[in-house]
Amino acid sequence: MNEYTIHQAKMLPLDRANVDTDQIIPKQFLKSIKKSGFGPNLFDSWRYLDTGYPGQDNSIRPLNNEFVMNKKKFLGSEVLIAKDNFGCGSSREHAVWALQDSGIKSVIAPSFADIFFNNCFKNGLLAIEVSDEVINKLFELSESENIVNIDLENQALLDINEKLICNFEIEPFRKKCVLEGLDDIGISLQYSQEIKAFEEGLKQKSPWIFR
Repeated sequence: MNEYTIHQAKMLPLDRANVDTDQIIPKQFLKSIKKSGFGPNLFDSWRYLDTGYPGQDNSIRPLNNEFVMNKKKFLGSEVLIAKDNFGCGSSREHAVWALQDSGIKSVIAPSFADIFFNNCFKNGLLAIEVSDEVINKLFELSESENIVNIDLENQALLDINEKLICNFEIEPFRKKCVLEGLDDIGISLQYSQEIKAFEEGLKQKSPWIFR
């Protein structure tokens, strides 16, 4: 995913702490096991004024114009910024899928729930932990030029003028996966020849397993 060499994007400032996975994508929309189609129901109970249910035509639902996602300034944002403990609650991967399906490529917060954090990298969503001071700076920027540059190669956040905001930490393996666009399946496919060779050897040693 070479877009992260330096990825410039608008920010979506969600000024809330302890946002759980049921708020990210409510449980009634989790009937599908596909990774797509969840975007229109991201933050459903905050985003719309009515009660959401599967199969609705979301284009005619009444919008909550006070919710940040519905404000014209933030349309097309690709970086979500939030407060502490983002993604708490259940272990559902659908929360990550809903963010991605809405065009979010990175989430920046002071802290994340562990399972959500791991699910992000399993699905190629870049999760970045920064200090409270930095997150407050990003919220300030979202009210002005509202642009952040993510330089994953150098592990840095930059403002619209490419002035350093901060550096951030990321495990080398996770960094490699995001840069190369690898999810769990993609990682496994890198070893397809080794897997095939192991299977062939196992067939020779224990043929009855494959009958």
